[in-house]
Amino acid sequence: MKKIFWIFMVCVSMQTLHAQTPKWAENARKAIFSIITYDKNDKIKSTGNGFYIDKAGIALSDYSLFDGAERATVINGDGTQKEVLHILGANTLYDVIKFDTQADKKQNFLPIATTPAKEGDLVFLMPYSTQKSSTMQSGRILQVDSIGNNSFYYTIEMKTTDKTISCPIMNSNGEVLGMIQKNASEDSKESYAIGASFGASLVINAITATQTNLNSIGIKKGLPDTEEDALVYLFYVESTEMTREAHLEILNDFIEKFPNNSDGYLRRAIFYMSSNNEEESQLAEKDFEKSIKMTEDNEKDWVYYQVSNAIYNYVLSQEEKDDDSKWSYERALENIKTALEAGEKPLYVKLEGDIHFAMHNYADAFNCYEKVNQSELASASTFYSAAKTKHLMEGSDIGEVIALMDSAIATFHKPYIQEAAPYFYERAALHVEAKKYREAVADYNTFHEIVDGNVNALFYYQREQAEMQCRMYQQAINDINRAVEMEPNDIDYWLEKGTIHLRVNQHDEAEKAFRKAVEIDGQSGTAYRMLGYCFALQKKTDEACSYLQKAKELGDTVVDTLIEKYCK
Repeated sequence: MKKIFWIFMVCVSMQTLHAQTPKWAENARKAIFSIITYDKNDKIKSTGNGFYIDKAGIALSDYSLFDGAERATVINGDGTQKEVLHILGANTLYDVIKFDTQADKKQNFLPIATTPAKEGDLVFLMPYSTQKSSTMQSGRILQVDSIGNNSFYYTIEMKTTDKTISCPIMNSNGEVLGMIQKNASEDSKESYAIGASFGASLVINAITATQTNLNSIGIKKGLPDTEEDALVYLFYVESTEMTREAHLEILNDFIEKFPNNSDGYLRRAIFYMSSNNEEESQLAEKDFEKSIKMTEDNEKDWVYYQVSNAIYNYVLSQEEKDDDSKWSYERALENIKTALEAGEKPLYVKLEGDIHFAMHNYADAFNCYEKVNQSELASASTFYSAAKTKHLMEGSDIGEVIALMDSAIATFHKPYIQEAAPYFYERAALHVEAKKYREAVADYNTFHEIVDGNVNALFYYQREQAEMQCRMYQQAINDINRAVEMEPNDIDYWLEKGTIHLRVNQHDEAEKAFRKAVEIDGQSGTAYRMLGYCFALQKKTDEACSYLQKAKELGDTVVDTLIEKYCK
């Protein structure tokens, strides 16, 4: 009986051994690797496992291994090393990351199972090993949970350790089902695996690029697979802070991946242009030419517009104009005129107007804005541009300028939104210039209401000036009081406050204001003159003459008339 039992056990053992060494094991082993990640100081951060799922060098591992890493190295079973090139997607919830390395000519990889495992199926754990043969574990699927999009999460009757985290779980056909994850307990007889199809589905796009889990990894991110998504992604990353080297690398990657897309060359040209470097200016020139060449004839006008806009914005951003630079408003104008040969599209006409405005060609700029304002592109900002240009034209009528501002404001409706506020503020200043003070006060009031009272001291000072002109004295006093409360060390506001109180014969309040001005700046001749004048109005001649004389000593050029009147 014992002999029969022993023979039975040997047979079972042989079957188990056969189960642990299927025919596909040797090739599968070559697709599994070890990973070392490094921190910002290039010190080893973590080590772990991973495996290839594609002949292009795409692989999966656990996200935790990469969190905070600046670079990572893959070490294959034969000892060869490769740098991780790009992060292609990540998910912290299931602790999985997708990335790529340079692929071999005959890249070993684990094909992803086309159908999920079922409860009771036999599966195999393939560990990382530097040996030609390695011991495989086997176990049964206890539970299969769907996590959407043809992705699954497996519970397996198998005891695993930290050394097997991110190693693949295979089916009997040698296809990868999932990736082993960290167990909650070392003694657990069950293990868990996130489906390989879930990891393979991870992507980077303009939405995922904003996620913290990707931004915490310093390794370069891969571009989305489609041109449209990649362009949106480019737009996003260019709006974030990054080194010039990183920016250029992304642009080069885009051009390499989509060599026939003219936008890549255009964006790289704009990048080169911003360097203020002659060598890179030459590169920008070549990329501009390439962008135009790569574009269909019926779409070249759009590229000329983009080139013009890029040059215009570059020159506009320069504090000092470089006469030797190849980038100029004249060149921007030349390109937009070429674009306009295909038709007077309002967007192109507006840019032409902006360029003329920057060149102080106000008449030409105004004509462009007038055309735009008669098109579907008309907006508050285009009417404002026309108003501002008209205002700067020699001999312009302020009434016509205000009428254009009226048109800008007419594009909004009550209740006014925040975007309307600047237009009321600008029109208020125009009304002051036109001596329409009550209209100015009304615009200032509307502005104040739109921004919910979030204004500075200057606003209250400006509104007070208009209120004084239409004898709204109490409102003016209220506003200047708000100004001095907000900016208590600004001498101009205290001088204005004193002047208002003098106007309404509040001499005590005026004296306090002028004394405060003297206290703020003891070298202000104006402050001493106004304080002296205040005393003169109160018939306090000695004090008046003392302060007026002090103003004269400080170089005040207006005080002589007051001295002549009150001190002789």
